[in-house]
Amino acid sequence: QVQLLESGGGLVQAGGSLRLSCACPPDIFSINAMAWYRQAPGRQRERVAIMTPDSSIAYAKSVQGRFTISRDNAKSTLFLQMNNLKPDDTAVYYCTWGYIPAPGLYEPEYWGQGTQVTVSS
Repeated sequence: QVQLLESGGGLVQAGGSLRLSCACPPDIFSINAMAWYRQAPGRQRERVAIMTPDSSIAYAKSVQGRFTISRDNAKSTLFLQMNNLKPDDTAVYYCTWGYIPAPGLYEPEYWGQGTQVTVSS
């Protein structure tokens, strides 16, 4: 069964915006942390943003000030609003859920299939 389903990726020009969505089963969504990762060819996998059930948030330095993670608890959906997109943001973006075993640590347990974001010059 598909546990996480990302959507909202696409092709956009530099400076544009996209909003990614991730539908999650309510029982998982309500008690686990969730995070967006991205994987670009030739680059190391990067955690973009993380959000806990109590709405604590952290961002990667590379997206700070441009991306916003949020969640709709009633709909069990995670969002990533991406503004002022740059070509370096081009990647497959993955939604994950996982655990925080200690402060500052996140262990993803499940990955969605990913959604492609392509930012043209």
